[in-house]
Amino acid sequence: MRINRILWLLATFAFTGLLYAQRTAAPATPQSQPQSQYPPSQMNQPQVQDQNRNQTGQTTQNAAKGAVPLSERDVTKEIKTSPAETVIKDVKERGVDFDMTPEIEKRLRKAKATDEVVEAVRSAGPKVRAQTARVTMGSSQPGTVSIPKEQLQAYDAIRSELDPDKAIALMGDFAAKYPQSLLLSYVYSFGANSYQQKGDAEKVVEYTDKGLKLNPDNLMCLILSVGMLPQPQYLNNHSADREKILQAAQSEANHALELITKLPKQATEADVDYQKRVAAVSSPVHASLGMVHLDLASEALAGPDKDELAKCEQEFKTAVAIDRPDPRDYYRLGEAYAMDGKLDDALDAFTKASQFGQGSMIKAYADQKAEELRKRKAQSSAAPKS
Repeated sequence: MRINRILWLLATFAFTGLLYAQRTAAPATPQSQPQSQYPPSQMNQPQVQDQNRNQTGQTTQNAAKGAVPLSERDVTKEIKTSPAETVIKDVKERGVDFDMTPEIEKRLRKAKATDEVVEAVRSAGPKVRAQTARVTMGSSQPGTVSIPKEQLQAYDAIRSELDPDKAIALMGDFAAKYPQSLLLSYVYSFGANSYQQKGDAEKVVEYTDKGLKLNPDNLMCLILSVGMLPQPQYLNNHSADREKILQAAQSEANHALELITKLPKQATEADVDYQKRVAAVSSPVHASLGMVHLDLASEALAGPDKDELAKCEQEFKTAVAIDRPDPRDYYRLGEAYAMDGKLDDALDAFTKASQFGQGSMIKAYADQKAEELRKRKAQSSAAPKS
């Protein structure tokens, strides 16, 4: 679960081309900035809806739990009385019996719903679930893939588990019991996500590798992988393979962006909302590419590589060009500008990092950087001109 501020991003990725699951997250991927000591970000577990249908084609209730979907009134009451994590878990497990509209979103936000709660409710609505590929718990139907009931129940337990240690244990059990399961690639995604929460970079890469070997188009694995590969906490332990790792990160990021462009538009989704969703899902990938180019820019022996810095700046500018940007991306953009000698742009980026990072550690780091730049500019202005 993300620590500072969670951006729930609605993305879609395929189970071997047949089963589509939906993820809401942040997107911003885990990245530590060179020359910065703030902790790596942590990515939300994706939310997966299982679409179970009876012989008449009508959506059934949660088959594993027999739970009745939540009404808008139920959700509103929970928002007012329970922590966001509890609301999200209940929505994921039970679903909701209504589809999100601008009016409903306003009412939920008036009840103090967070971004992640709103997106969890949005993706749990009947129409959104109906757009995912159908998953049956028994005999196959046209256009479906048959997944045994016990596997779906085990998978549901993993994706609903908020404790990273428990999720990792459940992942291990699933892999041991169902080594040939079509869901295993996505189970590894949750394992990598849990290790990310624990700050274990090596395990994140290990399990994203496992997931991508089973399905190279696993978008969650790709985003987690490219978010970790170019980070100092991983690169510093693999200095001999630094160039190879950065090349792999760039390749995986480009593949992730290609998959994101193919995300299906929802039936009731306006064009502008679809474009915003795609931009939000793409944002952490562009931030990861920014890290790759920042690393490459820093390797130049004769000072920062200007061409790589230009690419870095563009990627981070793209990453923050969304409604709710990750303040860490603004922070990294500020560092890139500072390395490039663009002090005014750097000061603006650090200021925005502070503004968007209210209530988080990134605000303190950004404020410190901004103050250093102001002193640097003041000293430059006060220096006698020859």
